[in-house]
Amino acid sequence: MRRERAAARRGDVRDALTRLALAQKPAARSAPAYSRYVNRRLGRVLAAWAYGRGLGPGRVTALSAVCTFTGVAVLALAPVAAATGLVVCLLLVLGYALDSADGQVARLTGSASGAGEWLDHVVDAVKVVALPLAVLVGLYRSGAVADPWLLVPVANAVVGSVLFFAMMLTEQLRRAHGVVSSAAVDGRRSPWRSLLVLPTDYGVLCLSFLLYGAPGVFVVVLAVVTAGAAGFLALALPRWFRDVGALDVPGRG
Repeated sequence: MRRERAAARRGDVRDALTRLALAQKPAARSAPAYSRYVNRRLGRVLAAWAYGRGLGPGRVTALSAVCTFTGVAVLALAPVAAATGLVVCLLLVLGYALDSADGQVARLTGSASGAGEWLDHVVDAVKVVALPLAVLVGLYRSGAVADPWLLVPVANAVVGSVLFFAMMLTEQLRRAHGVVSSAAVDGRRSPWRSLLVLPTDYGVLCLSFLLYGAPGVFVVVLAVVTAGAAGFLALALPRWFRDVGALDVPGRG
């Protein structure tokens, strides 16, 4: 009986992988490289696994949150060491892949809902701030870097929070006016564009913890990532402001 159930689950997983491959939601044209080429594929495998286990999108979101916030807790409480960085990296990568999987499970099962989208975004909003603050706590407790470097995770929390909020709000306002962003549909795939926006990629932040055992190197990399994201934000905010302003022009929406 166990073998029959296991075989049935494997069949469900294979079937789910096939259906997900055929019905994959297009990536945004501006999606950064890790999210586009790595995380979506990991998410597809995990979505098929969750489907085979009978897990709905809400439970997958919960699993994502457990992995992510366990990583955040380890980061804040464990010593600054290579082993800590490896554990945190694995937990965050898994949590990010599950974050991609929940939406794919929702589409696969036809159970997408406003409540599910809300929960997904709330978890994302918390992790965007909690992760760099956990870095701040871990580095401060250990005394591993000079005090001025502690401003780097603070800056990362501010930039990440503003970027996430502005991006989500702009997209929701566009939806409310029936406008589809030119970057929302992957009409022209550009690997160069995906590479240029890598500093905004949460997956890059996850991978950076592989350097956590060398805190001096880690904070420099974090500073570069934060500066890159801040540069993207400085260019994007005026454009988004103009786009939102255009929604109120008579005859639009």
